[in-house]
Amino acid sequence: MAAIRGLKLIRGAAMAPTLAKARADVDVVDADDTATADDTGDVMTVEFSRFDTWYEIDSWWEGRFLEKTARGSFKRTIKALGPSGVKVLFNHGRDMQIDQKSLGVATVLEERESSPYMEVPLLDTSYNRDLIPGLRAGAYGSSFMFEVVREDWNHDPGVSDHNPDGLPERTIKEIRLFEAGPVTWPANPDATAGLRSTRSGVDWLMDSLRERDQDQVEELQRSFAAFRAMHGLSTPSEEGPAARQRPNPKTPAPGAEPARHVDGLSAAARRRRMTLLGVKR
Repeated sequence: MAAIRGLKLIRGAAMAPTLAKARADVDVVDADDTATADDTGDVMTVEFSRFDTWYEIDSWWEGRFLEKTARGSFKRTIKALGPSGVKVLFNHGRDMQIDQKSLGVATVLEERESSPYMEVPLLDTSYNRDLIPGLRAGAYGSSFMFEVVREDWNHDPGVSDHNPDGLPERTIKEIRLFEAGPVTWPANPDATAGLRSTRSGVDWLMDSLRERDQDQVEELQRSFAAFRAMHGLSTPSEEGPAARQRPNPKTPAPGAEPARHVDGLSAAARRRRMTLLGVKR
């Protein structure tokens, strides 16, 4: 099933980024070899979300549902972009000091058995030298920004061991990858522990955009409202994980209205919405 286009999402990677030294078999650097001469000798590795592992999304903007990423969902975007086509930024390019400066150019980007995997030789810059001690200490998480291209939904899955609340379930079949890198506050701090519930990275992104681009916020607000309506999704409850991690929220419920639950749409109503939005099953 095709997804609503233009919704850039953020998800946490499978583990904290790690550092390793570049291969020691190159002792002499050619002055013309700028790709080698300009890096720090540290290679950052990032593993993305675990394949076929359910996690809960609990977001003011996306709603509340379970999600997993299918094996093979990164293959087309990796083939189209190549490793160097994915931007590698700190805090998704929204750090006040580093801003959108690149941390490095990825040399490896591939799907492995458990998750997609990326290697990035870090550029020899002052801002990377500031980041390296924290990366070595495991002080940062990592996450990535993407768009869903194809997805499957089960809107009425019923109760199960992995879904005790019977939430709608989304399986991501194909993505378009934009950017990845270390972050101070990862959306999913521990993606290896099976089912987890977390404040969505989209909530953080919308908070950040609100301070820079109100027009874009309003456009995304309408798109996420259509997304929630299409799939009959509710906003999180005051007792939910999103609320616990938001003691003084800057992000109101969508539409700048008081927080409320959205009654789920019937299957017929969802089909009508999808027809109006031009989305085919």
